[in-house]
Amino acid sequence: MPTLQLLRADHAPAVLAFERQNRAYFGAAVPDRGDGYFAEYAERHAALLAEQASGDGAYYVLVDEDGAVLGRFNLVFTGDGDAELGYRVAQHAAGRGLATSAVRELCLLAASRHGARSVAASAATENAASQKVLTNAGFVAVGPADPASLGGSQGTRYERGLEPS
Repeated sequence: MPTLQLLRADHAPAVLAFERQNRAYFGAAVPDRGDGYFAEYAERHAALLAEQASGDGAYYVLVDEDGAVLGRFNLVFTGDGDAELGYRVAQHAAGRGLATSAVRELCLLAASRHGARSVAASAATENAASQKVLTNAGFVAVGPADPASLGGSQGTRYERGLEPS
């Protein structure tokens, strides 16, 4: 059974493998991160851990029984109890309900572990899978998304209020 784990330093090799293996798949839905992202991944991973330690974000990985990363789920805290959600799931793991389950669990953790009161996310118009994950996880469409948050694409902004723990 896959588990949602708070990002750690020892996750770096598995996260980098996940990103490399799914680069083309992700690039079909969101702008590609570019070669520099992969060349400088160790620094990026360290920066995420520093942000997490400072309380600016909480970064999670969905890990299978063998330690392979099936997905990434990020919370960036924007102030006043609000968090911004971002996520991506491996191509071979898509369509099995893993993203929806992980987003639901992450919302519980956002409230209980991180003190968030609401979570927001954006999904591109052409990304029906992400729209479905968000609505199935209890998010409500609240209007158009800022295209800058979607690499220039049009989309919808979603929000979900959280129950205090």
